Amino acid sequence: MATREELPVIEPRPIDPDTPESPQYVMTSLAGAITLGMEKGKFARSETVLRGLNILMTYKENCVANCSYCGVSRERRVPRDQTTFIRVKWPLYEVDELIAKTNSVSHQMRRLCVGMLANRQSLQHSIDIIDKFHRNTNLLISGLITASLIKRREHLEAIRDAGADRVDIAIDAATPELFAKHRGRPVQGPHRWDHFWWVTEEATRVFEPGTVGIHLVAGLGETEEELLLAAQRAQDLGVVTHLFSFNPEPSTLLGDHPQPPMGHYRRCQLGRYLINEIGLNIHHFRFNRKGQVVDFGLDHVVLDRIVESGRPFETAGCPDERGETACNRPYGNGRPSEKIRNFAFAPTPEDIEDIRQQLWMDWEGEDDGNVAESLY
Repeated sequence: MATREELPVIEPRPIDPDTPESPQYVMTSLAGAITLGMEKGKFARSETVLRGLNILMTYKENCVANCSYCGVSRERRVPRDQTTFIRVKWPLYEVDELIAKTNSVSHQMRRLCVGMLANRQSLQHSIDIIDKFHRNTNLLISGLITASLIKRREHLEAIRDAGADRVDIAIDAATPELFAKHRGRPVQGPHRWDHFWWVTEEATRVFEPGTVGIHLVAGLGETEEELLLAAQRAQDLGVVTHLFSFNPEPSTLLGDHPQPPMGHYRRCQLGRYLINEIGLNIHHFRFNRKGQVVDFGLDHVVLDRIVESGRPFETAGCPDERGETACNRPYGNGRPSEKIRNFAFAPTPEDIEDIRQQLWMDWEGEDDGNVAESLY
């Protein structure tokens, strides 16, 4: 893992006083811009249909947080036209133009996700943008919350009242130690583990049951047991986990850090699915000394049917009005040239065969094993 001293020297990005900012402008996922005809391109797999539009606030100074893996972190100073987020381009557009395109272009998008940055203006700006899309489009709306900006329950109520029917809290790191290492004081960041979980719990008191989620990122140094314990903690609150695979962003503190092994990620995906969708409890799982899953606590025939369905390996995201995933984020976890980690569509039989081979890759095997022990 690169240290600060080992990072490449990057010239600071000049701050132009005329740089477009929120709330008039937002960054838009490249997939969304392509779907709305605002950027050229096509998806590598013909089965891919984008069902959710993701946008993110934008400011001259980037985010004031400094998360080790994030493309918009405070110390990542790259030219505006080279800014990426999750290793893909996020072009800048006027909110009014996005609304006009959403209403005039043929597409299958059913949901909008409005993402904050850790910037003191971002909470109110996101509320304003949620309200504007709610009044002028038919999209369902999720708020992707920067929890450090939420100081009291009324802030969550304002997001709800503006038109968001769901919220997600990007906790990302699975343990208090990893959260601090990647998001807190060690990287001179403002985020605190206990506060993020407080906001998550408060959100369940403001939004309807089943409409609050968290984000977790696999590959930040956690074991499978630690990640699935965090997912179980959320599930015990009635909160679903949306799982991401770490994808190194150039010129960040983790720019040279590898992606998690595919087997590690597949087992985390399967465990998350069993916890969130099947209702299993992690305390029925067994793990080896390295925290890898040994047994999911299900009959092998039943587990094989679940793997065969492909559902655990599809993108976990906020749903549409029918309960199907709307936020399917094509290639949000890797490049089209790489093996797909989160499927934005139902995996084909060939994909399932790949998944079967990947599921127990990098596995250390069974030892004495143990059932999960609470870390919270």
